[in-house]
Amino acid sequence: MSDDRTLGLALSGGGAYGAAHVGVLQELRDRGIRPGIVAGTSSGALVGAAYAADVPLEAIERAARAFRWSSIARMSLTPRLGLLDSGALADAIHRTLGEDPLIEELPRRFAAVATDLRTRQTVVIDGGPLNIALRATIAVPGLLPPVRRGSQILMDGGMIDNVPVSAARHLGASTIIVVRLHAKWENVRMMRVVSSTAELEEDPSIILVQPEMDGLAQWTMGDVPHLIEEGRRAARAALDAAGIVART
Repeated sequence: MSDDRTLGLALSGGGAYGAAHVGVLQELRDRGIRPGIVAGTSSGALVGAAYAADVPLEAIERAARAFRWSSIARMSLTPRLGLLDSGALADAIHRTLGEDPLIEELPRRFAAVATDLRTRQTVVIDGGPLNIALRATIAVPGLLPPVRRGSQILMDGGMIDNVPVSAARHLGASTIIVVRLHAKWENVRMMRVVSSTAELEEDPSIILVQPEMDGLAQWTMGDVPHLIEEGRRAARAALDAAGIVART
């Protein structure tokens, strides 16, 4: 079965909550739904990049269950730029993919969303080395250092828009499965959302998946199994409500 090159995934950020994206991918697989486009912010970009690189879903789940923050960051030698150094993420990409691929060479179209500190604008990174895009999109101010890309100084895309719907459209998606995490935290500085829930729900080109995160840990990994299952449940409910059945 081939990918649907008009169907996009928009995966939001949210620390450990990003494990819920794995459950969403599992539900899509079980229904035979294969988006050919994926855009992600922060932890959503980490999961989305693995999917875009065609890493087996079983391996993505194992990585989510075994994930520790040391997998992508280590203590920084220049702490004024951030307490941690995201160089470990580049090492993880090499271990998983055997190289640091160019985004434009991935099997599926992919983009990571970052924020340019100079312009205060969203930057959609859909080309160049994958490690640059991922290190930029996870660069939480004060925790991880900014990433320079030409004249840009890039940090976490959630500073401007945590739900990368526009990025998925930029890649050519006409229908988008949007996975939105922790909607109730919209007003927190690091978790901005350009479109309101009502706007997303009313858009006929969007299937909105909203896992329920109450009581689950966002910055520790103990609830990952529950987050994966909640992602599946929320995706099942959203796809059923949209009348989308399993494809053969």
